[in-house]
Amino acid sequence: MGHDHGHPHPTPSGPGALRRMLIALSILTTFLVIEVVVAVAIGSLALLADAGHILTDLVALAMGAFALLLARRPPTVRRTFGWHRAEVLTTVFNAVLLIALAIYIVVEAINRVGEPTEIPGSWLIIVAAIGLLANGVVIMMLRSSAGDSLAVRSAYLEVLADAISSVGVIIAGIVLLTTGWMYVDLVVAIAISLWVVPRAILLGLSALRILTEQSPKSVDVAAIERELRQIDGVLDVHDLHVWSLTIGMDAATVHLTTTANAPAALGSSVLGSARVVLGAHRLEHATIQVEQQGQQGQCSELSW
Repeated sequence: MGHDHGHPHPTPSGPGALRRMLIALSILTTFLVIEVVVAVAIGSLALLADAGHILTDLVALAMGAFALLLARRPPTVRRTFGWHRAEVLTTVFNAVLLIALAIYIVVEAINRVGEPTEIPGSWLIIVAAIGLLANGVVIMMLRSSAGDSLAVRSAYLEVLADAISSVGVIIAGIVLLTTGWMYVDLVVAIAISLWVVPRAILLGLSALRILTEQSPKSVDVAAIERELRQIDGVLDVHDLHVWSLTIGMDAATVHLTTTANAPAALGSSVLGSARVVLGAHRLEHATIQVEQQGQQGQCSELSW
């Protein structure tokens, strides 16, 4: 006797999150054009590094918005889980893009050692301050949905990183105005890149954890198995699998073995108790198979 309790929850990020991401795209696109023009005009690598991070913000937002649109499409006979994994894939791509950009900036900064570019500090301060304001607005817009969607969290972290880089550019402008030390532009560019890399790696690893079907960190699988074995009438627990479809959408499957020729009432009791155990671990979407001893079928022959 088996039971499939419920269905995967709809994606936590609804129309509101998508609308906020589209507005954020408009704000950052406008500022990106301004920053790139100024960076090229005055030859600032720090400003160009900041513009590059904004570009990755835009890519993250665009791909995240597209992923959220896909996730809203209903499941089909070919894609029974729908498109919820799309946002996980975009997160991996964004992490790789951030790391590649950081490497480029560091290499370019090293190439400029010995030939620093003379840069007007006032322009750095003005443009970076505008960028900080734009990023601040976007951060406030995305923060409420960052915990519910990997795509939104990816975009949120990238915009947050860019806000920090804008602060670094402002500091570089102040140093240039007060001391005239031209190498500060290169130092800030490298610092911004090195600050972003570990966060990009952590972001990518969180997405890969889902793609490789690892159990969520918030779920104690050993404790679940132990509690299931303690249910009256359960002789064995096998084929226990816990995974995440995407952030906030965890699922589980498990087979429970009872005594041979057990009455139907025992199977119902075991099923109900198992639901309670899994529900206590926030696994409301679970497929539970209750089978009598000697009727496990091919379960014992499978290696996974």
